[in-house]
Amino acid sequence: MTATDPALTALAQGWCALSLLHGRIEAHIERALQAQHELSVREYSLLDVLSRQHDGDGGHLQMKQVADAVVLSQSATTRLVTRLEDRGLLERYLCPTDRRGIYTNVTEAGLELLEQARPTNDAALREALDAAALNPELVPLVRAVESLHVPA
Repeated sequence: MTATDPALTALAQGWCALSLLHGRIEAHIERALQAQHELSVREYSLLDVLSRQHDGDGGHLQMKQVADAVVLSQSATTRLVTRLEDRGLLERYLCPTDRRGIYTNVTEAGLELLEQARPTNDAALREALDAAALNPELVPLVRAVESLHVPA
């Protein structure tokens, strides 16, 4: 294949469209969350992921798992956890069975903020997808996102 191969060109255009859709959605949600709840998209995502933890086997996530879930490096995730902990939205504690492990839980204040922010996040997502659906190049991607039924 050459650099001007039509298949590669189509693939690159598809990737650009996906990147454009992601950027528009994230920016729209970011503005809404910041304006109404003083939360970034990453902070909201972290609170959401951690709020789904439960006690018992497999109920807590290691920092690498959290980093993967919020699509950040481990060091960036640690900084994000620290910021939210400083705001009283998260708390860390040692694993009772392995003192090397550290867990992070969402505090009551964090759960309250997440509950308040969830409708904002959902509405901003819907608005961003609706706006993107006006662009013919993005319509197939919007439809793909809307058809996904991924478990949380």
